[in-house]
Amino acid sequence: MKKISGVILAVLAGCTFAAHADTFPSHPITLVVPLAAGSTADILARAIQPELSRQLGQSVVVENKAGGSGLIAMQFVQRAAPDGYTLVLGTNNTWAINKGLFKSLPYDPQRDFKPVAYLSGGSNVLVVKPDSEYDSVKSLVAALKAQPNKLTFSSGGNGTTHHLSAEYLKSLTATQAMHVPYRGAPQGVTAVMAGEVDFAFYNTPSVSGLVRDGKLKALATTGEARSPLLPDVPTMIEAGVPGYVISVDFGLMAPAGTPDSIVTRLNQAARTVMKDPALQNKLKGQGYEVFSDDTPAQFGKFIQADIDKWVPLVKTSGASID
Repeated sequence: MKKISGVILAVLAGCTFAAHADTFPSHPITLVVPLAAGSTADILARAIQPELSRQLGQSVVVENKAGGSGLIAMQFVQRAAPDGYTLVLGTNNTWAINKGLFKSLPYDPQRDFKPVAYLSGGSNVLVVKPDSEYDSVKSLVAALKAQPNKLTFSSGGNGTTHHLSAEYLKSLTATQAMHVPYRGAPQGVTAVMAGEVDFAFYNTPSVSGLVRDGKLKALATTGEARSPLLPDVPTMIEAGVPGYVISVDFGLMAPAGTPDSIVTRLNQAARTVMKDPALQNKLKGQGYEVFSDDTPAQFGKFIQADIDKWVPLVKTSGASID
């Protein structure tokens, strides 16, 4: 009898989720951002929110849950009901870097989440203070080689893409420099402008205005192509570091167990949003690359490739949080 009851409950649960999928969405959706208001992730979330709401026919509410290298946000969504009403705007940190950064990561980005839609990417930019003696990547690398562990670089914290972008430079050029982590990117950027550190890598959208205003000097960007925000600044490869490409990526993820039909509905809505010409122009003008064609399965393959890239880099850097 107990076994039969269990089967009946399972069937009823399946019918309930199917019914929910047929009527999805019937009430507001929460989009959790793992970074603070004003961050690159937050700007993206709030840019897509109005049109995503229109496509889904329900309000999409952006909720910032910053802290713990994304742990607070990811665990919140991990524990949410798998019904499509709680999503997270995942980043390289939350789906890849944290796997190498934490000895005991309290969530698994592939086991505990379903990929929904790959939305956007971007680059970091290598910056120094305006009157720095380093006027190119080659001159900076030459100084790093001549003075091992004498030069310093800032970041918004251990294991951030700011930190690991510098570690990647060190790895590819066989150089050494001292890492100075700050509480967040704004403090780290200020340290570069004040000359407290020698160089740093930060998200291009967040510092391009400072570069244009002459408060920072940009030596190179980390993407495959030049940033539209800084078209006169070479890529790292153009600047003389072969193979150097680092992107900063964003995508929607849902709790594991979310019905495939709901994931498909969310993916279709997100892809439609990202195809909107006005939104594309707005985001590209802010330095974001826009992606609108990936299925959930393709996004899942991207996440695996990102894990394969970032985790070894984190291990090599020695960065850890526990």
